[in-house]
Amino acid sequence: MSIILGIDIGGSTTKIVGLRADGSAIAMQRVQAQDPITSLYGAMGNFLFTNSLELGDVSRIALTGVGASYVEGDIYGIPTQKVEEFTAVGAGGLALSGQERAVVVSMGTGTAFIWAEKGQAVRHLCGSGVGGGTLAGLCSRLCGTSQYAQIVKLAAGGDVSRIDLTVGDLTRNSHPSLPLDITAANFGSVSDSATAGDFAAGVVNMVLQSIGTTATMACRACGCDTAVLTGFMSNLPQARSCFDLFTRLQGIRFIIPDNATHATSIGAALSIQ
Repeated sequence: MSIILGIDIGGSTTKIVGLRADGSAIAMQRVQAQDPITSLYGAMGNFLFTNSLELGDVSRIALTGVGASYVEGDIYGIPTQKVEEFTAVGAGGLALSGQERAVVVSMGTGTAFIWAEKGQAVRHLCGSGVGGGTLAGLCSRLCGTSQYAQIVKLAAGGDVSRIDLTVGDLTRNSHPSLPLDITAANFGSVSDSATAGDFAAGVVNMVLQSIGTTATMACRACGCDTAVLTGFMSNLPQARSCFDLFTRLQGIRFIIPDNATHATSIGAALSIQ
């Protein structure tokens, strides 16, 4: 067997995918470790063991992500190539969504907005410090946990109306682009009786809405009506309803493709095929 490993060494997690020669995926995995080298070799070892593969089955390795800068030379003698992260994000987003052109949004520790078009070089449009790091940091203080699974559980039982100020709280007059139930100010109406779940719901809402607003402006700047969402936060249960609201109000189509968490590692592997 001859496979290409695409490995995205992020700020807090490493994603790994194995692609066959025809571009189909063997498997995808995600591991968490603070040290990028430990994360890299742990991900490789786990991936090979889990899928009953040997080092000899790997023909090439594509590295990307912020942690790739810590790796020099070939890994275990296997030809290893670094792929610029924005290139990997764009390639993976288009491949998973089946789009020819789109703004690809990478929702990681922070958030990156990429213009991608098949056959053209990708372009980094802008970035935001609001992302998964914001979610974890604020929830650690407001809710007593920075663990993703626990935040998701708390937010599911929370009531964002105890946290956010809506347009309807300010006026009785609606507007086509500003219905009364839309957020006027995140954390603008925090109730004295707000629970940890309410705060978690408020943080999730704020982070997703911030990303949606920037993605909408990026699409308009590029003359495009499609945004592809990638990264682990695309799996948040609230993501679909939040971005559906942006579609309804702004006319931007938000796509959350299958395997969106692994878009960057997939894009890295595809970039060296």
